[in-house]
This record gives sequence, structure tokens and C-alpha cells, in this order.
Amino acid sequence: MFKNRREAAYLLAEELKQRKIDFDLVLGVPRGGVVVAEVIAGYFSCPMDIVMARKIGSPEMDEYAIGAVTPDGGVLIHDRVMHLLDIDKETIDRMAMEVLRQMEKRLLYYRKNRPKVDLKGKRVLLTDDGIATGFTLKAAVHYLKRQDSQEVIIAVPVSAGNAYLDLREVVDEIIALEIPERFYAVGQFYDDFSTVNDDEVIAILKRNQA
Repeated sequence: MFKNRREAAYLLAEELKQRKIDFDLVLGVPRGGVVVAEVIAGYFSCPMDIVMARKIGSPEMDEYAIGAVTPDGGVLIHDRVMHLLDIDKETIDRMAMEVLRQMEKRLLYYRKNRPKVDLKGKRVLLTDDGIATGFTLKAAVHYLKRQDSQEVIIAVPVSAGNAYLDLREVVDEIIALEIPERFYAVGQFYDDFSTVNDDEVIAILKRNQA
């Protein structure tokens, strides 16, 4: 059990130091992951930024992801869910475009005039406050690879077991401090899992502007 995101991030940073994990910059997934990213970036005196991937919710049940979209317009489809719901490609494309528009607005709001980070040849540490399904995080990994990142390493305080095993197949390395047998939600592993609001994300990015 972690006290809060910042304590979890500090413990994660110590684990990364002990394992001698090398990276050039830290990317946090908004919103909770940005808090974790700031602590790690400060610990290692390296740059930080954000990376986004947003789910495409099912037309019938929005909480179920049928896919995920990344800032370059890339779409990762959840094949098993797609098969069960029998949704046609035209519907998926339309929904993906709407999610992309929303994500572009959100990124502009967060980043303001902050220039886009050049990821080519960089060793990227990708972090969040925890991993439940890992599907949107997998989409983010594919996005980073399309940006020609040299390495992608995932580091999180806690992860569901199945998500950890799935993501291990697509990254150079994945570190999780806790991989509990019984996993219901990320928040169950924090004493304080208060919502991180947009203003806090913007403030963190301002504090860490290169």
C-alpha cells in the first residue's frame, strides 16, 4: 500500500536507481501518471513530458474499450472485444476520429506553447500511477516506437498481473513494484488516490519546462 502517488514515485525511482536503469526522459500518462513522472524526473535530473492515448469506448457500454487512439492518429483495436460486439470498420473509424479530436484539444490545453519533444533515438521511461488493463498504455508504446524511440521502458508502482505479462511482450523492459494476485483497481493500493485535475498537470509541465 502506497501513501500517495508521490511516495510511490519516490520508491519507484529508488528501484530504478538500484537496477541501474538508463533513460533519457520520462513521459507520464495524464493525469495521475504526470505526478509520478515529475518525481522520477526530479530524482534523476532529466526532462519530462506527457504522452496520451485515449480509449475508444463501446457504443453500448462506454466503460469497455474496443480500441485506443494515439496523437499521430494511430488506432489499436481490441480484437477480442471487436469480435464479441461485431462492430464494422466504418463505425470504428468514425469513433476514432472523434476521440482523436478530443485528445488533440486536451493536449493543446495541457501543453500550451510547449514544443513537442523529439523522441527519435531517445530511451524513454513511460510511467503511470498503475496499470489495470494496460490497453491504452500498449497503444502509447506503439506510438513511441513509431516516433523512432530507441528504447521504451515502462515503470509503475503497481500493475495487474495479466497487463504486466501482456506489456512485457512489447517493451524493452517493464518494472512494477507490486504485482498483486488480487487486483480490482489501481486506487485500492493507495491510501490517498485523490483525483489529479487539469490545473495540476499544467502546473507540473510549467515547473518542468526545459
